Amino acid sequence: MIFFPNTPWIIKQIYSGLTWNKSRSEKKIYLTFDDGPVPEATPFVLEELKKFDAKATFFVIGDNVRKNPELFNQIKQAGHSIGNHTFNHLNGWKNSQRFYLENIEKCNELIHAPLFRPPYGRTTFNQLREIKKQYQVIMWDVLSGDYNAALSREKCLFNVIKNGKNGSIVLFHDSVKSYKNMSYALPKALDFWKNEGYEIVGF
Repeated sequence: MIFFPNTPWIIKQIYSGLTWNKSRSEKKIYLTFDDGPVPEATPFVLEELKKFDAKATFFVIGDNVRKNPELFNQIKQAGHSIGNHTFNHLNGWKNSQRFYLENIEKCNELIHAPLFRPPYGRTTFNQLREIKKQYQVIMWDVLSGDYNAALSREKCLFNVIKNGKNGSIVLFHDSVKSYKNMSYALPKALDFWKNEGYEIVGF
């Protein structure tokens, strides 16, 4: 699969009704995490965010919330935003519209959040038409690649530092698979952005 650390312009145009970035006039980084909460990664993320007085948005998997309700509560209590990432991390291209939408609702019954991000960034136009009736769909314009074992942790850090700019929505993962790269890149990226004068925020 082709990896784009910076979302191509043409993809943003095709899916222009989705949120790919925020205002370029404000010196803010919109930090996001997908796939948690899990005890192997989420506590580390929360601690690093606290160190740097940073906020983020966590796009959670409903089944992980079910398994780790205390971690989910810690995210909310720390003042971070919550988004829906389906109950079972479903690929919209590989599931029927009815099943996919029901899976999103199953997650929403646990988290009650107005934001949604499709796993793998993959939904059909018909799915999106229904999803947008209830949710703001948040994508990204900077992808760390922390989940990719073929990428070094240094490369993941480079991806977010090189491509992050005013209004960027930056994607990391608080997952077991991503922990090695994320745990290296995240603290250094937070330190870099703070030194550059960015406010690190959620939605």
